[in-house]
Amino acid sequence: MTVAAQTPPRASAPAAASTPPPAPRMPVGSQIARGALLTLAALLLGLSLQVLLLSGLQERAAQQSAFDAFRASLAEGVAPVGQTQDGKLLAPGTPVALIDIPSLQAHQMVVLEGTDSSVMADGPGHRRDTPLPGQEGTSVLMGRAAAYGGPFGRLDELTAGDTFSVTTGQGTSQFRVLDVRRAGDPAPAPPATGKSRLILVTATGAPYMPEGILRVDADLVSATAATPNPTIRSGSLPDAEQPMAGDTSELWQLVMWLQALAVVSIAAVWAWKRWGRLHTWVVFTPALVLVAVEVGGQVIRLLPNLL
Repeated sequence: MTVAAQTPPRASAPAAASTPPPAPRMPVGSQIARGALLTLAALLLGLSLQVLLLSGLQERAAQQSAFDAFRASLAEGVAPVGQTQDGKLLAPGTPVALIDIPSLQAHQMVVLEGTDSSVMADGPGHRRDTPLPGQEGTSVLMGRAAAYGGPFGRLDELTAGDTFSVTTGQGTSQFRVLDVRRAGDPAPAPPATGKSRLILVTATGAPYMPEGILRVDADLVSATAATPNPTIRSGSLPDAEQPMAGDTSELWQLVMWLQALAVVSIAAVWAWKRWGRLHTWVVFTPALVLVAVEVGGQVIRLLPNLL
């Protein structure tokens, strides 16, 4: 009797590996909202860093560089003594003077040519349609009250009779304070022919919240320096160089940096979903901070130049 060959039992197919359910997709509206909140948070962070920390460091570095340049020009006898030099108008930002106010512990602040927001990010500015301090007529120097080191932030502490000095390419001039005045206070009579007056201008009010303009009038008590013929007519300066004006000449840069900030924020939201929180923070935090700081710097230029 033949025994039928027994067919070995087939191995059962392995059970299909269980596939995890796909992660729920974040609604488009939520992605946009997160991107907008991240952009806003980065913008506020960048603006705060610029106003409270980086602007002061920038002003200090710019002052040191300008001080070295001006001292060298004084030593070489080529420091500017008027609105022009070698037949050309002085470039905005050119160092033109040193101001020293002992009663405020403010020493050897470098005064730069021009009073728009960009120039005054580096220190006090000389109003270009007025003579240099010590020359015949009324000179005007403007400085910030809080941002970028706040070089003129303590002018309200000056009182009548206080003295200070200003050094230009023509030597050192001594001034005595007449009065400190605010909006509505009467201005003193103009200086007599052949005399010199200096007006220091800054903002009043709480730091970073200007309420008006403060002026310190001071008369020259040393010899009047020779006064070159003016090239820039009084009152002909652009609006950006007037007190409490912002600088919109480079508004396009702010637009470009805002676009960059938005792109980085959207990319961070996308990466958050795919890479996870830790990897996203490591990769995108430096980029967000860098772009936000640049945006903050551009925003400050739009703020009043006496801020």
